[in-house]
Order: sequence, then structure tokens, then C-alpha cells
Amino acid sequence: MVVLGYENTLPVTMQDMLHHCRAVARGASRAHLVGDMPFMSYQTSVSDALRNAGTLLQKGGMDAIKLEGGRDRVGAIKAIISAGIPVMGHLGLTPQSVHQFGGWRVQAKSAEAARTLIEDALILEDAGCYAIVLESIPVEVAQLISKRLSIPVIGIGAGMDCDGQILVTHDLLGLFDRFTPSFVKKYADLYGEMGKAFRQYIDDVKERRFPAVEHGFSMDSQSLRTLVKEIDLPEIELESDDNPGARYH
Repeated sequence: MVVLGYENTLPVTMQDMLHHCRAVARGASRAHLVGDMPFMSYQTSVSDALRNAGTLLQKGGMDAIKLEGGRDRVGAIKAIISAGIPVMGHLGLTPQSVHQFGGWRVQAKSAEAARTLIEDALILEDAGCYAIVLESIPVEVAQLISKRLSIPVIGIGAGMDCDGQILVTHDLLGLFDRFTPSFVKKYADLYGEMGKAFRQYIDDVKERRFPAVEHGFSMDSQSLRTLVKEIDLPEIELESDDNPGARYH
């Protein structure tokens, strides 16, 4: 959404993710890289899920993959793990199910929904997931899950009791202007700063303040005299010792 301009994550393809993953892998030296499985890359069949997960490692340079869903994804998760590919789970507000949820809404607010979510978290751990992301759920539910699970629980809009935290870079830096989730803390307003810089650049170009002399490259006087004589352009004013700084026009 923040890089490709989509309204949600559903249009993202495997080719999009491979492009992103390769770019990140080229720049990373120490980070643990997790490739997010895009919509319909793992829901159609276990064989599709296994093949696409393998592609993110083999061609995308990832160390692990992440996919959304609970008990309904156990078959795919076990097959992927059995192939030697680490799997991170994702529960709560799963963006690929945004239409099913009726929008970007906090999940597991009722006792029944929270119980189901806790059960799903235990199921994912039992299936072999090495970590789980919890997104947009009550802090109390996240706390219960973090205490129950032995694997790391990473929160995004799930409170302080998770083992780790996620913020989308563009939200953290204030680069995304369409909306800001309520759980985001902006550490900068780079969108505003970029706007100022762009406006100043446009004004400088229009008013011919940029580029200035110091932003250009000059030919030495002798070479310029030779060039002028060769192409017969007497209208060019040459810099001379008694007229330093003269510009051709």
C-alpha cells in the first residue's frame, strides 16, 4: 500500500513480492528477512503454498515466510515447514481478509472471538510456526497469548506485552499521508519535509536560483577558445584573466 499505492494488500502479486524481497536482500547484511506471502499465493492449494514459499527463499533471498490465518492454514504451514522453510504466523487483523472483516477493524473484542484467536495461536505454535504476528487486537488478549506461547509474539497494534513490535516504516517516518492507524507513533513528518523541499526546488528552478555556478562544471579557458574557433561561434563571451567569471551566453 505504501510503496505501490494500492488501497489494500490484495492486488500484490508474487512478482511484486519477489521484486521487493530481492531489493531488501541486496541491502541487508544482518537482518532476519521474512517474505510475506501475497494474497492467493497459498490459499488455493497446499502445493501452491509450498511452491510459492520456496520461491521467496530460492529467488527472493528470504530466510523465512509469513502467511495469514489460523487453523484453516495448518495444512499449508506443515507442508512448508516440512520442506525446511521457517513459517511465521499472522493472526488478528489479517490485511488479506479486510473485506471479510468489513474494513480495518480491531479483532477479538468479544470473549468468544478472543477465545478463538487464542486457540488459533496455540494451533499455529503446535503446527511448527517459529513466531506469530498479532495485529490490531486488545492488549489483554495479546498479553494472554504472549504468556501462553513459548514462541516469540510480535505485535502491531497489540500492546506492550508482546515480545517484539512492528511499525510500518512509512508510518513511523510520517511518509504516508492517506491515513494513520491509531496504534502508530510517528517519529517524524518526512512527508511534510519532503513537500517543503520539493516546493523550494521548484521555486528555485523557476526563479533560476538553481542550478547556480557552484552546481555546474567548467571547461578550461584554452579548451573553450579552441572549441569556439573550431565551430565559429563569436557570440560566446570567453572568460579571460582580466574578466574572471564571465559566462558564455
